[in-house]
Amino acid sequence: MSTATEARPETPTVSIVVPARNEARNLEIVLPKLPDVHEVIVVDGHSSDDTADVVARVLPRARFLQQTRKGKGNALAVGFEAATGDVVVMFDADGSADEAEIEDFVAALTAGADFAKGSRVLAAGGSDDITLVRDTGNRVLTAITNVLFRTKYTDLCYGYNAFWRDALQHMAIPSSRYETAQWGDGFEIETLINCRVAAAGLQIHEVPSVELRRIHGESNLHAVRDGFRVLRTILTERFQRGRANVPAPSADLLTHAHADAERLDALEQFPAVDHVPAARVIDLRTADERRRSAEMADDVQDGATA
Repeated sequence: MSTATEARPETPTVSIVVPARNEARNLEIVLPKLPDVHEVIVVDGHSSDDTADVVARVLPRARFLQQTRKGKGNALAVGFEAATGDVVVMFDADGSADEAEIEDFVAALTAGADFAKGSRVLAAGGSDDITLVRDTGNRVLTAITNVLFRTKYTDLCYGYNAFWRDALQHMAIPSSRYETAQWGDGFEIETLINCRVAAAGLQIHEVPSVELRRIHGESNLHAVRDGFRVLRTILTERFQRGRANVPAPSADLLTHAHADAERLDALEQFPAVDHVPAARVIDLRTADERRRSAEMADDVQDGATA
């Protein structure tokens, strides 16, 4: 189900939401690399370092907000509520997300997705940071989610995502105005979002993504503790909120590709096997890349007919 495609622009404005807590040294490197988008929102988790000064120095056009409670989920909620762009990008402050991939996420959304989910597991994805324990746990949790929610996720525990802002109505993320801690305030937020967009029947397209190594400092993530937290989130969301009546689209049937026209044509003609429909190719090239490709194809055709 696509929520409001008729009202969505072909060239959306983009809000990048960056939750940060004591990430000043990383933000010095990460923020200047971000593309010139509609807005960048840095949501601070009451940092004790010089995060505020760094943001003002290296990216003065960024909006700087304080989160209202504790946890990454609350920080994202504050950023989502403040965002005014057509598209919202969830972007970590530690340097693990590649800013060059933002256009891929946006392209997946303008190609028809409601929610573009990053995947380190797809062929063009990868990770320089994940450990064997985390990778194993992620695969198990992804499999459980796929069974319970009838999804085809390949990488549940990865937080590099983007979505149309109008999809927020289906996520029911706890308001930043509550004074007490809420379900979804912590690291469970990403799993909660993945479960709710699937239960709502939104169009979910996975985008290959390469997770980079954190630049400075250590992650607050604890593989075992947070793994059980993710499992609890999956079970809570499934048995308290339910799932969609129809299976979510399969990532392997929605092939995203940076490819020339000839390659895309070949992919689209890939034959159906048994009851599995043919792959639908999502062209992730930018408008300029598509224009140049078309011009080159015209030049080749003109040369052949001259």
